[in-house]
Amino acid sequence: MIRNILFDLDGTLVDSKAGIFHSIHYALDKMGIAMPEEKVLMRFLGPPLVYSFQEYIGMSEEDAVRAVALYREYYSPTGMFEFTLYPGVETMLKKLTASGRRCYLATSKPEVYAEKILEKAGIRDYFTEITGSLIPKGRDDKEEVITFLLEKAGIRAEESVMVGDRFYDIEGAHKVGLAAIGVGYGFGSLKELNRAGAEITVNSCKELTSVILTV
Repeated sequence: MIRNILFDLDGTLVDSKAGIFHSIHYALDKMGIAMPEEKVLMRFLGPPLVYSFQEYIGMSEEDAVRAVALYREYYSPTGMFEFTLYPGVETMLKKLTASGRRCYLATSKPEVYAEKILEKAGIRDYFTEITGSLIPKGRDDKEEVITFLLEKAGIRAEESVMVGDRFYDIEGAHKVGLAAIGVGYGFGSLKELNRAGAEITVNSCKELTSVILTV
């Protein structure tokens, strides 16, 4: 039986695209850089920001670090709250916790932001532990986040599963011995998730709930 469910945040529990895009726009505008088209912005949804600014905008590491600082000027007071819960999230968390499973958050987003987002969304109490990256840097890789959470919470990989919407979530889980469920309603695609090796893919929170309660 799967006793522990580790959830990604962006693209899995919340649709945070608007706040992230607005924060990127703010940072690039401050640096005098034109906003890229949406298909480029979509690539920012998942990996660490320093990596994304270098990989997708072509910045040096120094400029990428500055861009992240500017990004957070907008994101911290405003952008982080520009999100919506995906349909069925709260019902899913309620059913999973009522069944005796424990829910955890494993996100590459800074932990301090993740706490505030869950509080704002009204779902913080469903989570036993929250683990994210650190500010200004640290635990940026999903593998590091999951490893830290397993050790902190004292839970076993073989009794746990990672749930996420991008290949970073699937690959990070597999590197530390967790099975992974990919959600196709988020920022990634079923093709991406299957290519990354997700053991199961689902298209809704209702389907995800049914899968977890039967494994």
